[in-house]
Amino acid sequence: MLQKQGLQMNQDITFLSDGGDTVRNLQTFISPQSEHILDWFHITMKITVMRQTIKGLDKKDRNDLDKQMESIKWNIWHGNVDKALDKIESFCEEIECQDLDNGNKKHSLKKWAEEFYIYIKSNQHLIPNYAERCRHDEIISTSFVESTVNEVISKRMSKKQQMRWTKEGAHKMIQTRISTLNDELKDSFCNWYPAMAENNAENLLIPSPHF
Repeated sequence: MLQKQGLQMNQDITFLSDGGDTVRNLQTFISPQSEHILDWFHITMKITVMRQTIKGLDKKDRNDLDKQMESIKWNIWHGNVDKALDKIESFCEEIECQDLDNGNKKHSLKKWAEEFYIYIKSNQHLIPNYAERCRHDEIISTSFVESTVNEVISKRMSKKQQMRWTKEGAHKMIQTRISTLNDELKDSFCNWYPAMAENNAENLLIPSPHF
């Protein structure tokens, strides 16, 4: 399939992922010389969850925490990972020290911040200078793919839809789409229906009409 698409094993390819080992191992298998980047979309989603929680705190609690989170985001955006990790660590310590009015939100915020620290620490080798890549019109996010998936697949599999896809139907639809993109769909039909291949061969022998 790689040869059909003209993809060489040493071809320069950039993969974006959420940092999961399973996906990255598959990408490395497909192209050993590829570049791997942590998807900015997944970083901002995690930050957004924390900032939404901060907004739910009393004004006296949220201002400083929100400024810290903005600074963390800015440093990751510019590839300053070590500085961002230090700031996340300080953020966690401040949450612990502050007497926040909402105990449940304090617990959730601290938990998400600690998980975010581990996430960035584990994937720091995949974090580039996003700002620099953006200035050079290099891709940094799969947000357009995520939105398409939500709009097309999630909507079609929603129980609220009058006509919705089943898991089996969605799988078959994806397989059909892949075969189409790989120019393999016609060959598959010819294998399933030999008469189709014979008809195509006969049609090739019939000269096109001239007007």
